[in-house]
Amino acid sequence: MGLRLSEAKTRICHLDEGFDFLGFRIQRQPKRGAPGQRAVYTWPSKKALAAVKAKVRALTRAGSNQPLAALLGHLNRVLRGWTAYFRYGVSKRTFDYLGQFTWNRVLRWLRRKHPKASWGWLHRSYLPRWWPTHGTTELLRCGHVTVCRYRYRGAQIPTPWTAAG
Repeated sequence: MGLRLSEAKTRICHLDEGFDFLGFRIQRQPKRGAPGQRAVYTWPSKKALAAVKAKVRALTRAGSNQPLAALLGHLNRVLRGWTAYFRYGVSKRTFDYLGQFTWNRVLRWLRRKHPKASWGWLHRSYLPRWWPTHGTTELLRCGHVTVCRYRYRGAQIPTPWTAAG
């Protein structure tokens, strides 16, 4: 096939040092709750988090003449895809942080859209239970996305040793 490794992109490192691969940071660290044991953890890399934050910033910097439902629809698509990709790592804290970051950006967008509105009016109009909502469209709660580190696939993997009588 003519494939070659690129010396500029290839790096050999120790697992304790850690490396970034496909948006994940992979590194061996002391296992939490088990002194003396070590485990390999995967979580979203800083570069991947910065990229999704840049997308959220770009969407919330856009003009405030669109309805909130349109903004929430665009944000939900970005956040749902990103959290679905990274849900198989140690991502709970990252999801909580991303949810808080997005909430702050949406509130700043609302303040820009309605510069003379009071907090009470914004709360009654757009923030039931202090979460951005417009009609039936609600901002995705990133912190509520289920994180599952390992998927059991044992029953689906065929075995080459069939029980032949």
